[in-house]
Amino acid sequence: MNPRLALASSVVGAVIVALDGTVLTIAQPTLQRDLKASFAQVQWTSTGYLIAVAGLLVFAGRLGDRYGHRRLYAVGMLGFGAASAGIGAAPGIGWVIGLRVVQGVFGALLQPATLGMLRAAYPPDGLRTPIAVRTAAIGVSAAVGPLVGGVLVAGPGWRAVFFLNVAPALVFGLLALTGRDTAPTTRVRLDVPGAVLLAVTLGCLVHALVSLRWPGLVAAVVAGAAFLRHERRTTSPLLPRAVAGPALGVLVAASAALSGTLFVSTYTLQYTLGLDPLQSALRCLPLAVLMVGAAPLCAILLRRVGARRTAVTAMAVLAAGVLLLDRASGTFALCTGFALLGAGFGTVMVAATHVVVRHSPVESAGVAGGLQQTAMNVGPTLGVAVATTLLGHGPLVVLAGVAVIGAVASGVLPGRPWPAAPTDHGRAQGGSRLAERR
Repeated sequence: MNPRLALASSVVGAVIVALDGTVLTIAQPTLQRDLKASFAQVQWTSTGYLIAVAGLLVFAGRLGDRYGHRRLYAVGMLGFGAASAGIGAAPGIGWVIGLRVVQGVFGALLQPATLGMLRAAYPPDGLRTPIAVRTAAIGVSAAVGPLVGGVLVAGPGWRAVFFLNVAPALVFGLLALTGRDTAPTTRVRLDVPGAVLLAVTLGCLVHALVSLRWPGLVAAVVAGAAFLRHERRTTSPLLPRAVAGPALGVLVAASAALSGTLFVSTYTLQYTLGLDPLQSALRCLPLAVLMVGAAPLCAILLRRVGARRTAVTAMAVLAAGVLLLDRASGTFALCTGFALLGAGFGTVMVAATHVVVRHSPVESAGVAGGLQQTAMNVGPTLGVAVATTLLGHGPLVVLAGVAVIGAVASGVLPGRPWPAAPTDHGRAQGGSRLAERR
């Protein structure tokens, strides 16, 4: 696949998914009033989507490894757009919930492919900049999402929020169908029992974290133990050993700390400090600005000092931002705290994602992308669950501790790479991989 087209497709796919979640949050109160829905029903418009995505991301990535990431991207984009159009025209809350689950299924097909296409199109040492561009685009969508959502809800109404996805999904989905995928290097087998067990594990975990109910957590532990037992015994495991597990843990810790902090800060700004939504948004703006700015800077840091030092420092900055917001009340302190959050999270997201994607074999790039996206879905759910449980009892101190744990985990990431000869766009394995300073 042409590298520029792969990057453009990856960015658009990631931005569509990011915007969808951001603007939905703004639209939910109006949606609830318009459809005369209960709070629990409205909550399921998010929960149903999260469960569908979390449960299917890794298996969807494996489907991309087998049948081609461009093909899965096309199906995911077109299906996501069609489901969005259906939600925009839905006559009742039941339709919205059902179509959000469908949207989650297609989102699961789409998200791993956005990273799998990059892994196949760029050499391992050329992934820093594309991943940084993708992360910066997500940061921009986080910044403009609330504004776009507010304008659409105040003007055409909440349905326009979902129609927003249709045109770009249609254009890039059809564009992806016009090309041809490079044939996979190996004909990977599909571990369907493992995929089912993993889907049950992650689905129960997400539901338990959202609902804060122990039975779901117990079910997740039991299903997870069964999944690990199956993976040890099967000849074609769903999770390749080459995928960088510590980097996934760093992503979970970083996204949990960020999302939990934002959840708590929203209440602090509006209820404790008495700010209106606009004033609160302005104080949060440095987060998005620094996240966008940190992404390209991280590409340079990865090349000069390696993933380990970059991620450890970034997680420390993130933890400092959380602790500052725990004490902040003035505008300058609040803006500084959010700036540290954005700088730390934007940097560690690029660094850890780069490790996950770069160090996965090309034939498992989709699984690596699915695991990265799973971490980015489970982390925020965990962070909000911690914040909800401890609200009023020092949640930000605990979330800063989560960031510190992420900093410790970052200590085992790869160090600075030695120079090496150019590779053939990531397809050569073994000798083409850089030796690294440990």
